[in-house]
Amino acid sequence: MDKIKAKLSGKREVERSLIRLAHEIIEHNEDLDNIALIGIRTRGDHLARRLHKLIEELSGNTINLGTLDVTFYRDDFRTNLGSPKVGASNILFEVADKDIILIDDVLYTGRTIRAAMDEVFAYGRPATIQLGVLVDRGHRELPIRADYIGKNYPTSVNEHIHVHVEEEDNEDAVLLVEYKEKD
Repeated sequence: MDKIKAKLSGKREVERSLIRLAHEIIEHNEDLDNIALIGIRTRGDHLARRLHKLIEELSGNTINLGTLDVTFYRDDFRTNLGSPKVGASNILFEVADKDIILIDDVLYTGRTIRAAMDEVFAYGRPATIQLGVLVDRGHRELPIRADYIGKNYPTSVNEHIHVHVEEEDNEDAVLLVEYKEKD
């Protein structure tokens, strides 16, 4: 049985993190006309939409926005995902030579990001790929790091981070959840 140990962030903290991430993305990328945000379905997609709006408002630039569903690109698709809810990827712009910024809710092992990079390359060869996440919880299995991080919340092996977004969960929150072995 899973148990919520703590609410680490609420609506206000999530909003602040997204504003800070938007400013960091603007500051780090000289040519904003060449960047494109791609959200990783599902919660990363919602966060990317919010960041997209913030970046456009703050910079005055028009930014490309897309969505990836990496379900079939994951190396653990058959063994670890059960019956995933699969959606379509939606990238309606030329990826070649763009500075792509992948957006996800939580960075954990790095496997989702590896799968997302594989799918991005199926659309073309970008100039660069950067990564923005709301939460980095550690425990990497692959040599992947985020360029933009909302919060670092180190966890133990039996703890997980669940990000809730208003669009899916009727609240913005970051929860620390403890997984217990089933008897």
